[in-house]
Amino acid sequence: MIFNRKVRLLLKPFIELYSRMWPEKYARKIGVNIGKKPHIYGKVFWGTEPWLITLGDNVHITGQCKFVNHDGGTLIFRDKIPDLEITKPIIVGNNVYIGEETLILPGVHIGNNVVIGARSVVARDIPDNSVAVGVPCHVIKTTNEYLKKLKKESLHLGHLRGKEKDDALKAYYGYKR
Repeated sequence: MIFNRKVRLLLKPFIELYSRMWPEKYARKIGVNIGKKPHIYGKVFWGTEPWLITLGDNVHITGQCKFVNHDGGTLIFRDKIPDLEITKPIIVGNNVYIGEETLILPGVHIGNNVVIGARSVVARDIPDNSVAVGVPCHVIKTTNEYLKKLKKESLHLGHLRGKEKDDALKAYYGYKR
């Protein structure tokens, strides 16, 4: 028992590094069901039952997002009902963007073509073709309405990368330093 604890303590920094350097590989390794072309940016917390999480194709998950498959509140009632357990799968559809620090709760199904705003708490299902934000997360517009707004406000620099994009943004905003 003590040996296992020491081994885990020694491995922890390596696991942390692995999860940050190769987040998609790490997620697959711990059991997350991942579709084609996943995009995981930064540290994601997959919870204690990662095999109950399914991500569709072309899912973008930003840093500090958390997936929680169980209701820990059951613990305070286990003295009365020893086998009390609430654990549910989380399903994320295709072409989904999940903003920074979003919390996704047990049993949630996020549809296809969905944008979830940063720091949202997703406590119920989000339908296809929706933009949803807030605490609790709720639909504020369709993805078609969102795309219309994006087209109107676009800087048309999304095809650029790295220094080329930085230079174009600096020129656009008149940054001189």
